[in-house]
Amino acid sequence: MSNHLHRQLIQEVAREVAEFQSASDLVDEAASARLGINRTDQRCLGLLYSRGTMSAGQLAQASGLSPGATTTAIDRLEKAGYARRVRSTDDRRTVMVELTEEARRLIEEIYGPIGEAGTERLRKYSEEELALLRDFLREGQALQVEHAARIRSGGPPPRG
Repeated sequence: MSNHLHRQLIQEVAREVAEFQSASDLVDEAASARLGINRTDQRCLGLLYSRGTMSAGQLAQASGLSPGATTTAIDRLEKAGYARRVRSTDDRRTVMVELTEEARRLIEEIYGPIGEAGTERLRKYSEEELALLRDFLREGQALQVEHAARIRSGGPPPRG
């Protein structure tokens, strides 16, 4: 592959990643509007859906929110009927946060068709191509998390 073509493909992939992120943002905006919650609460709802019941501290760490902001988000989700606080079966002093059945139903109604269509589109790729896509997305996620932390801290860009 020529050096010019390689640079061009890198630019095209970078542009497509940005466009994909924008399209995902549109879906999330529409979903949060439909659910009647803000984007922060939606992020917490998504984490509870994908990772299951967790403590407020675990939710704060997973979402990157402060403990106070997490408590506020849980309060709003509880008021909306999408989450509830329950005592841990392992340690009665620990309060866990779980989704309600209504939240689970709505999330599946909103995001289920996207997941099904995406899975169907992935079927056309070979095992090697799927492994490449998986690795690319894992690296991209790690990059985004790293830079979110950098931006929050006001620090310089990471090296490498």
